[in-house]
This record gives sequence, structure tokens and C-alpha cells, in this order.
Amino acid sequence: MTKILITAAGSHGDIAPYTGVGARLRAAGHDVALATHDRYATLVRAAGLEFRPLPADPRTHRPADDTAVRTRPADPGSRRTLMRQAAAFIKELGGGLADAARDDTGLLLLSATTAPLGHHLAEAHGIPYLDLPLVPGAPTSDFAPVVSGGRSLGRWGNRAAGRLSLRIIDRLYADASRDLRARLGLPPATPRTVRRRAEAVGRPVLHGFSEVLVPRPTDWRPGLDIVGNWWPWHAPDAQLPPAVEDFLAAGPPPVFVGFGSMAGGEGERLSTIAAAALRRAKLRGILQSGWSGLSTRHTSSDDGLLTIGEVPHALLFPRMSAVVHHCGAGTAAAGVRAGVPTIPVPVTADQPFWAARLTSLGVATTPIPFKELSGDDAVARLSHALTQATTTPAHRTHATTAAHRLATEDGPGKVLKAVERLTV
Repeated sequence: MTKILITAAGSHGDIAPYTGVGARLRAAGHDVALATHDRYATLVRAAGLEFRPLPADPRTHRPADDTAVRTRPADPGSRRTLMRQAAAFIKELGGGLADAARDDTGLLLLSATTAPLGHHLAEAHGIPYLDLPLVPGAPTSDFAPVVSGGRSLGRWGNRAAGRLSLRIIDRLYADASRDLRARLGLPPATPRTVRRRAEAVGRPVLHGFSEVLVPRPTDWRPGLDIVGNWWPWHAPDAQLPPAVEDFLAAGPPPVFVGFGSMAGGEGERLSTIAAAALRRAKLRGILQSGWSGLSTRHTSSDDGLLTIGEVPHALLFPRMSAVVHHCGAGTAAAGVRAGVPTIPVPVTADQPFWAARLTSLGVATTPIPFKELSGDDAVARLSHALTQATTTPAHRTHATTAAHRLATEDGPGKVLKAVERLTV
């Protein structure tokens, strides 16, 4: 038995997949703790894992003009604001990671957000570690960095942009890394130096997404592997709430609409647009409140609509006729897993990348960038996409085919094998 510490920071989609990984490792006999923010303590403990708190909840580290930042990513001022917010978040996170590690920790499993700090912990304590990112981060000629908007820059441009993105990440972690190394008694070393050391020795990195969506780049070094999705844990006997079951039984399969941790404070506007688009397309809908606060109370009529809170996508999505969402990595994969078409409405960060992947796979309509879901044509545009997604047989066929492929993958099993190799 190995005492394993998983560290993950961010929003729900950045945390939940690691509960599935942790539960699989625990079932194999390992002692597993997951360090993350307090708001996810119940989620972690429900999966049978020890919870350890991390500071710097991202929901409290937002600029006052959050909506403007998220909907106008091209604005240089907004980008500078986001960089400052991210650096502050990371600096607070560093001290919490040091507190979460215990003397008996035998292995560190690190998310993309915590890895640049976790590498210092591993060095200080002399313990092995494994990076488990949910998005591709290593430079490649095959596609541009995931935060660049999903558009190819050409093979040379893609790789150059990938290298630049790593330097930007190094800069974001510079202050936190300096403070953490001093606290741990380590000699000074920049994030770039520590990263290049890991690359030089070929440290393994297991990516928690499927090659159905992102085939492994041909120019990645050995050790960078794509192993399949890690699905959030839910109880084997979990069921949808009775109110949801009643709504599903009352009519044809509805459309799911949700924006996860995006679009804070936009609930009234988005609810109004979604309800009107659904009515125009003659479809029922389920609005997931999320951080935006979607709700039927913002609509003129709740006929054919239901508001829900957190519900496992694995249980809900297969019952939908289509899903409308922001295209976070986990939500995008959940839609594919369910075999239902997607209407992508990407907001920021890696979401345009995943939206483009879904469209290229044939399981989604043309993306509607969130910043364009406004104005007089917003309802007409969303309604048209809803009609396309629910009436075009090719979308459903491609979604079903992709779902069958995902069903053959065992991402947590690949992690377990890697853990066993590292802890022999």
C-alpha cells in the first residue's frame, strides 16, 4: 500500500475527474488523499478519499469586471488583469500545497495547475511524482496551444506558440516557486529550470483525455501519453433526483443548457436567451444553474423548462436530445461519452480548443463563441443551432460512434499501472 497525495486546484471540472482516479487507486489498496479547495470536501469524501484543504479558491480570485474579462479575451487590459489574478491565486496556492504534503507521502499525483509547484515538493521530500493534466500542454506542430483559441497557426507557428505558452506559465509561477523553494530549504531555481530538468530525464506525463478528441501528436517525446478520460466518481447506486425523473417522463428528451464555472452574473441574460431559443425550436430544456445562476425564475414562462443544481453528467446527459455548454474539457468529454450532439458556446481558456475538436469530430454544430451570444440575433442563432443538433442525423451518428470508442478506454486503469511501476 502506498500513501498517495493527489493535488488539484481550480473549478469543479478541474477537480472532479481526480475523484474517479483516486477511487480507482483506493480500490486497488492504496491510501489516497486529495488536496483541493474546501468547497469540494464533500465530493472528495464521498469518493472515499481523505480530504486535505488547499487555499485560493478560484471563485474568490476574480476581478470585479469578471464578465467583461471572460467575454472580451482579446482586450490587452483584460489579459493583464487575468495574469495578475492568476499569479495571486498561484502564490497563495503554493503555501497550501506545502501544508498538504505529509512526511509519509509516498507518491504525488499532480494536476496541471499544481504540477509546477508540486515538482518542488517532490524534490524537497525525495518522493516520486506523476503529472496528470486534463489538457495537452507540451508544444507540438499538430495544433496551437489550447489557450490560443483553437485555430491552427501552421506547423511552425503552432510549435513556436506552444513554447511561448510554457514561458508564460513559467512567469506566472515564478514568485510562488521562489517562495516555496525558500520555505522548503531548496536552492534557488526558476520554474523553467525545474521544468527542463523533468523534460531532460523523460518524466512520464499521463493526459486524462481521449485520443478520440485529440490524437497523440506525432512530435511529442516518449513518455507523454494520452490514456483516456478520468470520469468523476459517483455512487454506483446514484440516481437522478425525483424532480428530474418526473420532468424527463413528462415529455420528449430535453436539451441540457449549462455554463459550469463560466459567465458569473450572467444568469438572467443567458436564461432569457436559452428559454426563448428553446421555445422557438419547440424543444424542452434543463437549465443547470452553475456559477452563472441559470434559472427559470429569469424567464417569462417555465413551461417546458426545469432548473437543476449539481447532477452527475454521466446520469443526465444520456437522457438528453442535445447539450449546450461552455466546452470545458470534462463537460465536452461527457457529452461525447453520452452519445448526444453538442452545441458549443465556448467562453475562454481551453474551451474554444475543445469546441473546435467536437465540431471536427462531427458531434457538434458550429461553435457560437460566448461573446457573440448577445444582441438581437442571439436567440435566432442559438435556436438554429438547436434545430441542427436535434434534427441532423449525422450529428447523432457521429456522437454514437464516438461514444462507443470512449467506452473501450480505461483511463484510471492506465494511471494505476503507472503508479504501480513508480512504487515498486
